Amino acid sequence: MNREELESYLRAKACKMRADIIEMTCLAASGHPGGSLSAADMIAVLYFHHMRHDPKNPKWSKRDRFVLSKGHACPVLYATLAEAGYFKRDHLKTLRRLGSILQGHPDMKKVPGVEISSGSLGQGLAVACGMALAAKIKGEGHKIFAMIGDGESQEGEIWESAMFAAHYKLDNLVAMTDYNNLQIDGFVSDVMEVQPLAEKWLAFGWHVIEIDGHEIGQIIDALKSADEVEGKPVMIVANTTKGKGVSFMEGVCDYHGKAPTKDEMERALCELR
Repeated sequence: MNREELESYLRAKACKMRADIIEMTCLAASGHPGGSLSAADMIAVLYFHHMRHDPKNPKWSKRDRFVLSKGHACPVLYATLAEAGYFKRDHLKTLRRLGSILQGHPDMKKVPGVEISSGSLGQGLAVACGMALAAKIKGEGHKIFAMIGDGESQEGEIWESAMFAAHYKLDNLVAMTDYNNLQIDGFVSDVMEVQPLAEKWLAFGWHVIEIDGHEIGQIIDALKSADEVEGKPVMIVANTTKGKGVSFMEGVCDYHGKAPTKDEMERALCELR
């Protein structure tokens, strides 16, 4: 597969994941589609190109680990894991239903491929730091990837983790910020400004890469570049659009935590397909 074919393949994966996000949140009549849609391109590149993992053996010791720290965006993770083959796609229709393995936040004890139960904002990156330090102490070669939200970056625990990772020179840790500039209450810049974000991570001792989080080529190159960094953790600040891929959801705060109606689902799927 040449580069052009690879990027086309990954765009198709992200588009399919977006369609799944729309369908599952509509069926559930709840969930968090906006931040799931904004993260889809990055997670598609991770799971279908960059990370070392085996859906048939989710506990393979040499696998890379992915931590979705902004756990409320789990529809994108569920869509990814189903597409990769960790569980049957039929489960997607059961999102947030009583007895389903797919609840409103990821459950590591029920969902194959989920590394940690996340959702309490700020904690996921801290857990990823622990995973990365443990891997270094044990001399294991796998890498830890984590995704945080821009609103989540208002949490103090994020910056404790930033200090920790730099102190222990966790160059096996690659974090990504899904910087879509919207959170549940409005613009991040109005609620609690986090800019200048890249400069902050630099000041905490991280190697920082800033990209367009919807440009597949930039995501591929950023992850490859991150692998070559030594002695520092890496933060990829990805500029994204909340609700990306669905015209009437893009940049609309309401869809942070509001599911599309049936009519909206049909409109969205027409755009995605």
